[in-house]
Amino acid sequence: MKVQSRLVLVLALLSASSVLAVGFHQVFTAKQMENARARVKPVRPKSVTKVKTVAKKLDWHQPSMSQAYPKVQAHPNLQIEVSTVKQRVYLRENGKVLYTMLASTGRQGDETPKGQFQVQAERGLHFYNAESKEGANYWVSFKDHGIYLFHSVPVDASGKYVTTEAEQLGKVANSHGCVRLTIADAKWLYENIRQNTPVTVS
Repeated sequence: MKVQSRLVLVLALLSASSVLAVGFHQVFTAKQMENARARVKPVRPKSVTKVKTVAKKLDWHQPSMSQAYPKVQAHPNLQIEVSTVKQRVYLRENGKVLYTMLASTGRQGDETPKGQFQVQAERGLHFYNAESKEGANYWVSFKDHGIYLFHSVPVDASGKYVTTEAEQLGKVANSHGCVRLTIADAKWLYENIRQNTPVTVS
């Protein structure tokens, strides 16, 4: 009986020791976590600065793109594609777009004719149409020998560019049937595009 009582007492002491050890461990761990939290400073979210996106204003004096114009001599299969939907002129070769120009094609009632054409022999530095009271610089004919042209944004009777019309470039079909371009684009076309270059208007 005495041995049995001692055994029970030992077991009881061992059990109590385990409980104390577990309890002490939990208290110690909780204290450690509390101390760790006290050392960590709360991170405040940084204020986000809103950046205003400003649309780049069209400069109808300059080339439509920042990249260089293609060298015509290096592109024997160069073609011109005019999109009346997108108000763009694309210089293409074998399906690849080499350069994109902002344009303004014929308005309703004066639509630019659609179809397949070619750059014709007629071209010039300036013209003025007294009937429409508009002219332009750097023109190149692509249909009816001087009737349908690529040319700069329009000028008035004194030769000054019409700003309100020029600012519609790339946005609105607003010409009398010709294809308006920036001054730089029209000048490049006048100086570089080869006669008989295919032109597609769609």
